[in-house]
Amino acid sequence: MGILEKISEIEKEIARTQKNKATEYHLGLLKAKLAKYRAQLLEPSKSASSKGEGFDVMKSGDARVALIGFPSVGKGRGRQVIAVARTADVVIMMLDATKGEVQRSLLEKELESVGIRLNKHKPNIYFKPKKGGGISFNSTVTLTQCSEKLVQLILHEYKIFNAEVLFREDCSPDEFIDVIVGNRVYMPCLYVYNKIDQISMEEVDCLARKPNSVVISCGMKLNLDYLLEMLWEYLALTCIYTKKRGQRPDFTDAIILRKGASVEHVCHRIHRSLASQFKYALVWGTSTKYSPQRVGLTHTMEHEDVIQIVKK
Repeated sequence: MGILEKISEIEKEIARTQKNKATEYHLGLLKAKLAKYRAQLLEPSKSASSKGEGFDVMKSGDARVALIGFPSVGKGRGRQVIAVARTADVVIMMLDATKGEVQRSLLEKELESVGIRLNKHKPNIYFKPKKGGGISFNSTVTLTQCSEKLVQLILHEYKIFNAEVLFREDCSPDEFIDVIVGNRVYMPCLYVYNKIDQISMEEVDCLARKPNSVVISCGMKLNLDYLLEMLWEYLALTCIYTKKRGQRPDFTDAIILRKGASVEHVCHRIHRSLASQFKYALVWGTSTKYSPQRVGLTHTMEHEDVIQIVKK
C-alpha cells in the first residue's frame, strides 16, 4: 500500500471514529501516524533527487506573497508546488464566490497537509527531547483536550521515550504533534472571494463579514484598492522616505521595511557601512514628538516617516 492510500485509510478511520473519552487515545495515535505519512509525502523521492529535479521559487523583493488557487488542489506535484508557500510572508487564497465554502475547505486541508497553519499562533508548549530519564509531563493550565497518557502514546509513536513536556495553554493533540514535528509554519492568510458580481448582495455581505476575508470582482475591477490596502496591512510593511540636507524629501523612491524597524535598519538598507559612520538622524513624521526630531540608531520608525541621516 502506497503512502497516499495509507493517508486515505487513516483519514477515513478518523472520520468514522466517534470522538469520546474511550476513543481519544486511538484518535491521537491515528493523527500522529497521519502527520508522519504526510511528511513522507513531501520528501523528494531518491530517483528524483538523483536527477537533480525539484521545485522552488527564488526569494527576492521586500516581501513574498503566495497566491494559492484551486487548480493545484489534489495533484501529487501540486502538493509540492503549494509547499513553496511555506517561505511566503502572507498567503492569499483566491476563491470563487459562487462555489461557497467548498474550495476554501479543500485548500485549507491541502495547506494543512504540507505543514502550513493559517491565521494561527505557535502552540505554547515547551518540548525538549532528552537522552534519559523518561517522559516528564507538566502543565500550568487545566487541560481539556490532552492527557498525560495521550501525550506519552503520541511520543512513543514517534519513538520518543525521553523528553520534557510543559503545556502552557490548553492545546489539542494536533497542536502537540505540530510541536513534536517542529517544522510547521504559522502565517497570516487573506481569503479573497472573486466574482462577487455573480452573487446576490446578501451573499456578498455574508462573505465580506467573515474574518480575514475580502470580496472582489476582477472582471469588473471592484474593491481591488481595498485588497491592496489589506495586503499591505497583513505584510506589516513600513514605507520610509529619505531626505538630503537642504533638499526636499524624495517621495519617488521609498525604503520598504518591516513594521517596528529602527533607524539602524534604515542605515543598513541604504548601505551596510552607513551605521558605523552614523552621527544622528533628523526624523519628520508620526514617530516623533515634534518635527524634525533628532534621534539615534534605536529610534523606531513609522509608516511614511521622512529621515535625514547625518554622518560623523
